[in-house]
Amino acid sequence: MSQLFEYFVVCGIGPEIRTLDGEKGFHGTGVFYLASLLDQYPPPTHTLYPPPPPQLPTCVLPAGVEFYTTGFDSTNPLSFPRSYPIVLTEGDGSKIYVSCIGFRDAVCEDIAEAYHIPTNSYADKCICLVSRAPTFHILREVLEEIFHLCFSSNGSSKPLWDVISYTVSKVPMPSPGKGRVLFGIENSLLSVDFPAKDGLPHADISFQPLVQCLDVDNFIKLFTAVLIERRVLLRSNKYSLLTLASEAICHLIYPFRWQHVYIPLLFFSGVDYIDAPTPYMMGLHSGVDTTGLSMDGVVVVDLDHNCITTSEEIPCIPEPEMSSLRNELLKLLHPNVVWIDSMKAHLQEYARFNTKAWSPDHDVQLRIIFLKFFASILGGYRNFIENTANQVFNTQAFLKKRSRATHQPIDEMVMVTQFLESQGFLDYLERGLDFGNNLVDKLQDAIGRGQNPLSILPSASTEPEIITISDPGLGISGSGDRYTYDRFPSNYRSQDQEEKRKQILAAASGALEYALKHNNSSSSPSVYADGDSKGESLSPRERAAERERMVLDIKVKLQGLWLRLLKLGATDDPLSSFEYGTILALIEIDAEGIGGSGFVECIREHIHSGWKGHLTEEQFIAVKELLKMAITRATSRNDIATIRDALEVSAEMYKKDRNNVADYVQRHLRSLSIWDELRFWDTYFEYLMECFSNKSTNYAALVTAHLIILATHMAGLGLPDTDSWYMIETIAGKNNIGYSHIIKLRGYMSHIQQLCVGYWGIYSVKSGSLALASPSPRPQDTISTTTDNQQPAEASGRSWVQSMFSRDTTTLRANSFTRIRNSSSDQGKSESGSSGQQKVQSSIRTLRGHNGAITALHCVTSREVWDLVGDREDAGFFISGSTDCTVKIWDPSLRGNELRATLKGHTRSVRAISSDRGKIVSGSDDQCVFVWDKQTTQLLEELKGHNAEVSCARMLSGERVLTAAYDGTVKMWDVRTDTCVATVGRCASAVLCMEYDDSTGVLAAAGRDAVANIWDIRSGRQMHKLQGHSKWIRSIRMVGDTVITGSDDWTARMWSISRGTCDAVLACHAGPVLCVEYSKSDRGVITGSSDGLVRFWENEDGGLKSSKNVTIHSGSVLSINAGENWLGIGAADNTMSLFHRTNATPNKISTWQLYRTPQKSLAMVRCVASDLERKRICSGGRNGLLRLWDATINI
Repeated sequence: MSQLFEYFVVCGIGPEIRTLDGEKGFHGTGVFYLASLLDQYPPPTHTLYPPPPPQLPTCVLPAGVEFYTTGFDSTNPLSFPRSYPIVLTEGDGSKIYVSCIGFRDAVCEDIAEAYHIPTNSYADKCICLVSRAPTFHILREVLEEIFHLCFSSNGSSKPLWDVISYTVSKVPMPSPGKGRVLFGIENSLLSVDFPAKDGLPHADISFQPLVQCLDVDNFIKLFTAVLIERRVLLRSNKYSLLTLASEAICHLIYPFRWQHVYIPLLFFSGVDYIDAPTPYMMGLHSGVDTTGLSMDGVVVVDLDHNCITTSEEIPCIPEPEMSSLRNELLKLLHPNVVWIDSMKAHLQEYARFNTKAWSPDHDVQLRIIFLKFFASILGGYRNFIENTANQVFNTQAFLKKRSRATHQPIDEMVMVTQFLESQGFLDYLERGLDFGNNLVDKLQDAIGRGQNPLSILPSASTEPEIITISDPGLGISGSGDRYTYDRFPSNYRSQDQEEKRKQILAAASGALEYALKHNNSSSSPSVYADGDSKGESLSPRERAAERERMVLDIKVKLQGLWLRLLKLGATDDPLSSFEYGTILALIEIDAEGIGGSGFVECIREHIHSGWKGHLTEEQFIAVKELLKMAITRATSRNDIATIRDALEVSAEMYKKDRNNVADYVQRHLRSLSIWDELRFWDTYFEYLMECFSNKSTNYAALVTAHLIILATHMAGLGLPDTDSWYMIETIAGKNNIGYSHIIKLRGYMSHIQQLCVGYWGIYSVKSGSLALASPSPRPQDTISTTTDNQQPAEASGRSWVQSMFSRDTTTLRANSFTRIRNSSSDQGKSESGSSGQQKVQSSIRTLRGHNGAITALHCVTSREVWDLVGDREDAGFFISGSTDCTVKIWDPSLRGNELRATLKGHTRSVRAISSDRGKIVSGSDDQCVFVWDKQTTQLLEELKGHNAEVSCARMLSGERVLTAAYDGTVKMWDVRTDTCVATVGRCASAVLCMEYDDSTGVLAAAGRDAVANIWDIRSGRQMHKLQGHSKWIRSIRMVGDTVITGSDDWTARMWSISRGTCDAVLACHAGPVLCVEYSKSDRGVITGSSDGLVRFWENEDGGLKSSKNVTIHSGSVLSINAGENWLGIGAADNTMSLFHRTNATPNKISTWQLYRTPQKSLAMVRCVASDLERKRICSGGRNGLLRLWDATINI
């Protein structure tokens, strides 16, 4: 007979203290630290039990561990212990139920002494009882008895851990519907039993908290969102409420099961997982800030305030099920209102539930109500299962039958359609529940016969068998002694555990003194010149000691050289410095690898001491080359440990690129050939397996976890997805981990590769490794994975969540989708998507072709391509540039075949695009400017001269090109001679924006130096330096004698070119001003900011005042383009808007009226371009897609 309880666990502050940010050591109160697993029963040495879930400490203390100056205080409610349940979900979908009690406990003396923590300090601690059975009540009762036994003044008759061990190891799992187990803890008698399996699944919770938090309408809305598998986020300031509400809604969708990510209580540092694209149900404490997240499409349920918000509408339950469900819920929850007009003879049902408080009978009745809903909405569904062996369901035929029965068109049954396509319904069909065990079928039959719905539930026919568990050692010790405690006691530690604990604490307390002692020594141990003769006179022990001193001497020297290397200045040549040369020599000439491993160890120790890993450009170059040499030498010695450590530290060291984004050392190690060899990754995997001491348990999960580590490093190095998957799949096949784990690995790799492409784009490191024509993205660059390396305790929690998101349910259920047969009408509908559906064209089109984020977008206007014979045909084209290093030309007039040409040549991200009648100019991060022939798409000229990334480009008349770059220069080029005519302007820092008036020859440029520079390039002189902004200038607009600038200092300014003065300061935004526009007809100004507001500034009496605000955008406003009668706006949250005013309206800025705005979609936009002549707005996202809105369609 299996045991009821699986583990008793204590979590809190362990001997190795780190903050949630990965900083090692004690940093005072008010800082949150990573939780560790302190004690457990059964102990980790017990080979018959698998280890507790690695994410357990992070999840049971979701906020982390905090230190306090006081413990329990009866006057401070925040110090009171609190009890709450949590539910963990493993990779196979099975649940682990945990009851927790969090409280403040005294910090151990040895930890306080090692980390210099003030005496009498307290820290968060959590005791947990773990079970595989959903027995929330008994778990809580047992845990509270143990807690009270520990801290009561009477104490216990046995040592507390003896009580715990006996309870965990001796209480059996009762037989469902047959047995009841009685057991005692000290003087308390407890019992547990399970209902029969042929009824409703056992739910050891009350549904009352959920129905009390939400009204009936919100309750139904939440139920619908879960049923159609939306992304659902529950918010509350109570841990227990989040878990109980999540479990309640899972039971209410029975007989269907939630098939996606399920985290009822999300740890605070995992808040970024809310933006995951896959369906999930998660609970998050209301105190966690989510303002930095997009939250698009997430159904946010505020349980504390009875509020549900979402950016995507939740379809309603159709009639008659909606009215029936709502009335049944009102009868149960609000009987006093529903039955107020009824006569006494009709009040039997009312009296049944109104005469007593909420009870288990109410829970059963609530579950039956929702079961009746499923019986109604799926009426006759078994008649549409065409092949009982494979459970093929004819969805279209079922919808047609329901449409005839309810007199509703199929198009209006959105909720039913989405439900039938959900993973939960497919799983239900796959399980193929027979009639005898299917309560939906039983209920449909009972309703058809006119029977009471409760008759389908089994009745208790026999008394349960009583099993009594007694502790034979209780009360017979003979001494009558009582065991009392002032803190929760520690369990017995083995000698190895105690030694390891002492080593960690000794390293924490003596690391600084140790380093100072060896750095300040006047001389290092000498190395004998006559090593042979001297070595022969030494004993083996003396030779070992001498070698140890030599190793220590080399490591001390490396430590000093490393610290001096980090002090290299901006003017130093890193590859010519003494520090670099000495470290390189120690790595190269050392045959035993002491130099290479010692150098990597110095970096690791520096990171563990609190160093953030931030390098300057000069330091970055030196460290990158040294690590390459260390890895190369380690490869020749087959030193996998050094290679592994080098990989880990390379993922923690970074520099900031021009966009202030971290660029990690690891992705610059791609040129080493070792990463392409399966032999290396196979050896690395075996090394990881050998380092795990308890590899005999949970073997498949262990192999999968180590393969995820390998996949993370492969992504960090930028290996192609196909190569990475080949090696991962080969290693997985050798270890026979099973199909479900293979699917998890594939999902994880696909997810992380998509993140890499969206974040970094495609980065060419090796020739031939870049495949732009590949149909699927293959990133050569990736985001950092340092979180897992720097935060061991949290890493287990984060990797656990990532593994849940990487469970590719679409792939896993691919066979299920193939089993759903579409009718001929449905096929005809899909086949006519490009023909018949064009009669009612959509105003939104998604243009696909780029494999990386869109970084530049340009609209070809009629003014640019004007010719003597009229407008050219390419007026209205859009030209895009991306991190995939390509430029693409799009023709919106060719619906379904918009892509006209792809221009390849750049080696890094394209940042600037312009065009004229016959040419396209593009500027890139590769510091080059390319000029292309628009008709033949051939590369005409390659203009080189900038010393940094090109930020702006402009085609001028007379075959000239004007460019600006991050080197602070503005250059003019002659395309015919492929030469730089002149450097027409120089700024003190990077140029971010530029404007040029071809009629007057006046150039305006601004950027990071916060100065707007004005030049007359025809006379070759600088006219003005317009100073006034305090931060970067992001946008500039010049019309006639007026210049408008927008800055990160939250203001915009209007300047006069002729006078060189500031005419107005526009300061009403709550964020950086990212775009500005000037309206010629009314001399008004329009500004857009990161606060999501668009402000219209009226020009009255020589001054500007804000006359109108537009609040339809929630993300940063990226683009404002004003014409005579039309105004186009685009924002980072993928919202667009088109404004209009007629010639009849007065020429005032406030007369702009919103014309149309399309439906918002989930995407993060980087750039926007508008074609006001054709009423089109195009946005480019980080996902590589362009979203083209044609406002003239479906007006």
